[in-house]
Amino acid sequence: MSSSPIFFRSGLLLLLSILFLLTLAPTPSQSAVSSIDLGAEWIKVAVVNLKPGQTPISIAINEMSKRKSPVLVAFQNGNRLIGEEAAGLTARYPDRVISHVRDLVGKPFDYVKSYIESMYLPFQLVDDSRGGVGVRIEDGDVAYSAEELAAMVLGFAVELATVHSKGRVKDVVITVPAYFGQAERKGLIQAAELAGINVLSLVNEHSGAALQYGIDKDFSNGSRNVVFYDMGASSTYAALVHFSAYNAKEYGKSVSVNQFQVKDVRWDPQLGGQTMESRLVEHFADEFNKQLGTGFDVRKSPKAMAKLKKQVKRTKEILSANTMAPISVESLYDDRDFRSTITREKFEELCEDLWEKSLAPLKQVLEHSGLKVEDVYAVELIGGATRVPRLQATLQEFLGREDLDKHLDADEATVLGASLHAANLSDGIKLNRKLGMVDGSSYGYVIEFNGPDLLKDENGSKFVVGRMKKVPSKIFKPFSHNKDFEVSLAYEGDLLPPGVASPVFAQYSVSGLTDASEKYASRNLSSPIKANMQFSLSRSGVLSLDRADAVIEISEWVEVPKKNLTVENSASGSPNISAEGGPKNTSEGGPKNTSEESIDSQQTDGGSSNTSNTSVNEQSATDLGTEKKLKKRTFRVPLKIVEKAVGPGMLSKEAFLEAKARLEALDKKDAERKRTAELKNSLEGYIYATKEKLEALKELEKISSNQERQSFIEKLDEVQEWLYMDGEDASATQFQEKLDLLKAIGDPIFFRFNELTARPAACEHARRYLSELQQVLRDAEKLRKWLDEKEAEQKKISSSSKPAFTSEEVYEKILDLQDEVASINKIPKPKPKLEKPVKNDTDSSSSSEETNTTSSEDGQTSEMSDSSTPEEADSEPDVHDEL
Repeated sequence: MSSSPIFFRSGLLLLLSILFLLTLAPTPSQSAVSSIDLGAEWIKVAVVNLKPGQTPISIAINEMSKRKSPVLVAFQNGNRLIGEEAAGLTARYPDRVISHVRDLVGKPFDYVKSYIESMYLPFQLVDDSRGGVGVRIEDGDVAYSAEELAAMVLGFAVELATVHSKGRVKDVVITVPAYFGQAERKGLIQAAELAGINVLSLVNEHSGAALQYGIDKDFSNGSRNVVFYDMGASSTYAALVHFSAYNAKEYGKSVSVNQFQVKDVRWDPQLGGQTMESRLVEHFADEFNKQLGTGFDVRKSPKAMAKLKKQVKRTKEILSANTMAPISVESLYDDRDFRSTITREKFEELCEDLWEKSLAPLKQVLEHSGLKVEDVYAVELIGGATRVPRLQATLQEFLGREDLDKHLDADEATVLGASLHAANLSDGIKLNRKLGMVDGSSYGYVIEFNGPDLLKDENGSKFVVGRMKKVPSKIFKPFSHNKDFEVSLAYEGDLLPPGVASPVFAQYSVSGLTDASEKYASRNLSSPIKANMQFSLSRSGVLSLDRADAVIEISEWVEVPKKNLTVENSASGSPNISAEGGPKNTSEGGPKNTSEESIDSQQTDGGSSNTSNTSVNEQSATDLGTEKKLKKRTFRVPLKIVEKAVGPGMLSKEAFLEAKARLEALDKKDAERKRTAELKNSLEGYIYATKEKLEALKELEKISSNQERQSFIEKLDEVQEWLYMDGEDASATQFQEKLDLLKAIGDPIFFRFNELTARPAACEHARRYLSELQQVLRDAEKLRKWLDEKEAEQKKISSSSKPAFTSEEVYEKILDLQDEVASINKIPKPKPKLEKPVKNDTDSSSSSEETNTTSSEDGQTSEMSDSSTPEEADSEPDVHDEL
């Protein structure tokens, strides 16, 4: 039965409206946070992502599809290069490649200079005005501070996370070695701020590893002590962590929650994989000098040492799996090649003194904790250098175990665990598994007050914040004093961060106490004036003085109205109750007080706060006269705090703004450079791909004339000649203009070519769709008629008789019709005609323009969408700039 045109059109509009609404269904909001493991040589990035279809926690890969990137920054011909790009310059221009960026931050100049020279690194250090380190680039007047260089690397890491998550990432957790002191931690946080990153927290490397270890385990049946032993590129540590479980209420039920506490951590900041490599470098340098036989020391050639160090790293890696390894360096110096071999036995002999040193952190942890080796459940190995067989054998011998614990990924455990911490700290991300973390301060601290009339070691002028103090923590210290004073923060004992000569790392001048004391001196003080100090040990392990208040308590006799006790509130307070007034400081680590404010809080036996604010009951008793009452008042006066620079200080506000402007200019220049390179490659690829299509696709003769094609080829040749001559150093705008010019000619041709097959296929698709739709509408009309007939039949019989039809029959027919409607959406779009594969196509090919847009939106460079033709797939090779 055919349907009427009106019914057909109205049904079609209804179906199209439903399909349109389905395409506009909102997608859930996305959020992503990241963790960055910033090492001495490598940087790893993990992303916590809630985007559907993606792994919740994953490692972000770089442009070379590698899971870690070298921590390198280079400057070449006015361009800045980071990571893999910078690595390509190491052998040719070692003086222009800056490495070990993390270990430049917060360190004194002399210490860094000695450290850099010991590794034969030729980049030029400068002593900045703060006592820290800067690096001069390309023999010019420009020098970047350590914080700026670290900001460049951190910004690069966040960009990797952003590309990986397909969304903006700003909230980050950054790992740091346990031995990082106050200057390093504050400097790294400021570097992140320069890069526009919100640091949720710094987290010690061992805590990241402990999180990764414990997140998938159950400790309800018993606690365990685990030692994490990490030897990385430049340092070694051993951390003792106690894992346990406790019971908690959740939705009315008792559940077991895992937790861990860091009990102790010990380290050697100058022992790592590169220490072993340096022994090999010295050995092979001596061997090459003998082969050279001219008396020249190859150590004096930065290029030669850069080449040698690169090959030594590979040789050491080979020795981890083999008993002998070769080394080969082409044109090491003066066009002389160097080739040699070394046995594992010889390597171990060169590093003989290092094996005993490697046990020191582990021994210290056990000694200070009072544990024996048998009390330790596991010793987990992490860090790339723990793959060295002799190191593992040394640990096995000391522990008396045949096997060491290697349940964690030596390279990625720390960054993956840190990402769990990032998820826990962020807003909007909830972990299904819980693991409580209690970490402690790696150093102990001494807080000392100095000022006139303040006796040393008396009245609490000095106190200690013990090592492994829980972070974060608030520390309150009141002491009696009435004059301005100074506060110094220092490391306790002999345990100091690397390169630190003086234990004092911060000094504060506290003023306003003298003025406050003089102001209230004539009043009747009920107790000596006190200074209340509030310190914080932040989640990142940074100790600071956050607030200082003068607290003055006075007692005075004042005239107050007599009260009629028969109508008094029975809940009145007893006499002489004092209250300490003033707003509480609710901010953690907030700004220092810069102005004085006075809060006058009073309380009498009647509970009144002051004489002008009386209750209704008091007003009713005014006729009884007045009486004297002793009233205590507490005044809390905020004191002014000014921090004094000690050691390598932070960037000043002016220097910070200047540095941020310089970094933004570099970022903008980098983006333009990359855009220029991409457009140049696109233009070149378009020319080659289009020429081959014009020669290979015979069907083009149907939709274009010989003159049109020949004219197009001539234009392609003209632009190609320009590209390799005048266009060699052209701008991105010029490349774009040339590409647009060619596409303006080529797009209409290829559009007509595609329409040869696309148009008939679309028509066929439309007819099939209409046929299906007509069938649905016919079935809908059948359902309507069936419903009319059944309802008419039902009206003819009484309600007490058997129904003419049932509700179940109606729903079954509706469901059948719905299935038919749904099947219409499953009619696939016809595939385009397969064209002959053409080599050397690029992703700028006009015939694949639509596909490329989708591909770039998805963030993919090596995969094509389903609608791509074979030649389009071939046309998108990975393109990398040669350095």
